[in-house]
Amino acid sequence: MSAVAALLDSRGALVSLRRTLAPVPPSVIACPGAARLRHALEGRLLDAIVVGQKALRNPELLQLRVQFPALPVVVYATFKPDDGEMLARLDGPGGVAAVAVEGVDDAIVGDLVRRALLSTARRALLSAAPRYLRLSEPIQQRAWDLLVEAVALPVQTGEIARRLGTSREHLSRQFAAGGAPNLKRVIDLLRVITAAQLLANPGYGVADVARLLGFASTPHLGITVGRIAGVGAEELRRMGPMKVFEAFVRNAMRSRR
Repeated sequence: MSAVAALLDSRGALVSLRRTLAPVPPSVIACPGAARLRHALEGRLLDAIVVGQKALRNPELLQLRVQFPALPVVVYATFKPDDGEMLARLDGPGGVAAVAVEGVDDAIVGDLVRRALLSTARRALLSAAPRYLRLSEPIQQRAWDLLVEAVALPVQTGEIARRLGTSREHLSRQFAAGGAPNLKRVIDLLRVITAAQLLANPGYGVADVARLLGFASTPHLGITVGRIAGVGAEELRRMGPMKVFEAFVRNAMRSRR
């Protein structure tokens, strides 16, 4: 599952973040410095980075921000009057996603972080997707909601069926009813859309994204991207998530390749 990396100044801030994000993902990875953050970026699908005052002053973090500009950053710290310039230096395509004041916003910091997550942006982007995919039945919509949350895993149809309280065979039949794409194609669509989100960061290569999203290999990701979006994996950088979805609806919804 996805995670949030936290470079915070106090144990209390870390406890508040974990408490207000619980009990559902994302999990929180405590990073004492930029080296640990880089390790987290390489090993886990991160939904956001939450930073404190010390991290704001760390030039290594600013260098990482250049490599990963599309990853949301939430600032959770005590502030000084001259911190505005440092906030601006952390700016990415969407700006600093949110600012929480330690000691004031402790009870709601988790809510602020959730609103900023990469997965939250993905859900918002795909809010109209069930209509275009013809997912009109309750079981289709419930399965869709589960799949949107599980893109970091090689999701199995049987696991989705178990969580919905039905059989794999029944779910497969019902999901593809009414002209909707089959379940496997929708799983692949969501993973390719997430790959496009990740590749907006120059610090990620195609091989990195394949590993983070649980593909068997880099060629496996490339084959899946071609089947879903009709392009090579590297081209996802210029397409972006919405164009991937549009290409799928236009050309690949009913393909059996």
